[in-house]
Amino acid sequence: MPIYNLGALNTAALTAPDVYIQKVTPQTRFINGVPTDILGLVGAGSWGPVNSPVLAVGDTFGPVTFRKYDLATAILISSQVGANNVRAVRVTDGTDAAATATLLDGSSATGATLTAYYTGVVGNTLSAIVGSGTKASTTKVTINRPGYASEVYDNISGSGATLWANIVSAINSGQTGLRPPSQLCVATVGSSTAAPASGSRSFSGGADGAGSVSDSTVVGADATLPSSRTGMYALRGSGVQVANLIDLTDNTQWSNIATFADSEGVYIPLPGASGQNYSTVSSNLSSAGVDTPSVKPLVGDWVYWQDTVNGVLRLMSPATFCAAEIAALAPHLSTLNKQLPAVVGTQRNSQNQPYTTAEIGAIAQARLDVVANPCPGGPYYGFRTGRNGSSDPTRNGDNYTRMTNFLALTFAGAFGFAIGQPQTVSLRRQVKAAFDSFLWNLADPTRSGGPMIGDVNGGPPFSVEIDKNNNPDARVALGYMQADVQVKYLSIVWFFLVNLEGGQTVSVRLVGQQAA
Repeated sequence: MPIYNLGALNTAALTAPDVYIQKVTPQTRFINGVPTDILGLVGAGSWGPVNSPVLAVGDTFGPVTFRKYDLATAILISSQVGANNVRAVRVTDGTDAAATATLLDGSSATGATLTAYYTGVVGNTLSAIVGSGTKASTTKVTINRPGYASEVYDNISGSGATLWANIVSAINSGQTGLRPPSQLCVATVGSSTAAPASGSRSFSGGADGAGSVSDSTVVGADATLPSSRTGMYALRGSGVQVANLIDLTDNTQWSNIATFADSEGVYIPLPGASGQNYSTVSSNLSSAGVDTPSVKPLVGDWVYWQDTVNGVLRLMSPATFCAAEIAALAPHLSTLNKQLPAVVGTQRNSQNQPYTTAEIGAIAQARLDVVANPCPGGPYYGFRTGRNGSSDPTRNGDNYTRMTNFLALTFAGAFGFAIGQPQTVSLRRQVKAAFDSFLWNLADPTRSGGPMIGDVNGGPPFSVEIDKNNNPDARVALGYMQADVQVKYLSIVWFFLVNLEGGQTVSVRLVGQQAA
C-alpha cells in the first residue's frame, strides 16, 4: 500500500495491482494580508551594517545624535508616534571606519587585533579585558559594550602562538555550547609567541562617515544584485510599505523617488526644505514632473521636537512624523485630522501665524499636506489635507495609496501556487474562493477596528470574476489565467456640510431613522 504526496504518483503508468494512497492538501486556501506597518528608514548611524535593511530595535544604530540624517533620531520619533516595526538602512560618505584594539604580550608585541564588528563611533566605547581563566593555566577574554551584557570567552587553553590562535578562534567562532561568536568584534592573530599581558584594552579609531552624507547618498544607487544596492534602493524587497528618506529635501531627486515608490508599492513623504511655503513646494513638484499617489509632498513647515537625549529643541522634517504616522495607521485610514504625538510646534505656529481656511484649501489643491494646529477635531497638531501627490481626484487620498498597495502586494504574494498548475474549473474556483474569503473579511462590519472596504449605501463591497467570460479559449491556450477584481474603498470624509435652519417660525419635522 504505497503512500504518495498528490502529484508525485504518475497514475497513468501504474502496472502493479495495489491500493495507492495520495495525500491531498486542503483545497480551501486562505489569504493573510501582508503587514502594512513596516516603516523603512534611510539615514546615517554610529553602528550597524551599511546599505542593508535591518530590523531596528533600541540603539541598533547607536545613540540619538544631533545631526542631519540621523537614524537613531528618526527611530525614536517613529516609536513616539507609534511606528515600531522598522527596517532601517544606514548610509555613509565612505569615510566610516571600524574601531580597533590590540591585545599585547608582556613585551608589548601584538598577539591579536580586535576590530569592531561595524564601523562607527560606538566602536570606540568597546573594551577588551584579558585575565586568568576559571580553570588553572587558562586565559579569559571579556569584550564589553556599555549597557550590554559582556561577551566572556573563558578557559582558553594553550601557550605561545597556540594560545593566541585559540583566543582568535574563540572570539570569531565561539566556544561550542558555551559562547556564540562575538557580535562586537572580529579578531585576527598577531605575531606574538609569548603569554598575554593581563589588563583592559580600549578600542579607538571608529568613525561614522556621516560628515559628508548628502541627499544623493540617502537616495543611493540601484543595482541588479541586492548586495550592490545603496541608500533607498537597499529597501527593495524588504517588505516596507512606507519609507522615510531622513531629512531629504532635494526636489531634483523626487522623480527618482517616485519611480522607486511606484515600482515597490511604497508610500514616501517628500518634504519641502525648511521654511519653504506651499507655493514654492508646489512649483518644485510640477517642475519635477511628479504626479503619482505613491508620494506625499509636504509643505516646508518643519516641526519642533524635544530631544530629551541631548537636551535640545530640534527642528525636524515633517516627513519623519508623517511616515511614522502612516505606518502606525491601518491602510484604510487617512492622516487627515489625526492627533500627531511628539510635536511641540511648527515654524508657522512659533510665529503665531496659523493657516487660514483659504491657505489649507490652496495646499490641498496643490497636492500637498502640512502639519498644523488647530485641526478640525480640536487644538492639536495633525495633518490637514490627507492628500497624496496625485492630481486625479479619485486617487488623491492617503487611503487610496495605502489600500491599493496593501491589496496588490497581498495578492502578489498569495497566488504563486497557481503558476505551473493546469487551468481547470477547480483551480479557478479555488482562486476565487480565496479572493472572496479575504475580501469578505475586510468588509465584515464586526471585524476588530471595523470594516476596511465597503459601500456605505448598501452596494456590494467587491466583485471577483474568473471564468470563461474573462478567460477566452485563445488566451487560455497561451497560458493566461485572469482574475478581474473590483474593490470599493471606504470614503474619507473631507467636507462635512451641516444645513441649519433656525428661528422662531421654523416648523420642525421629525425625520425617520436614516440608513447608517
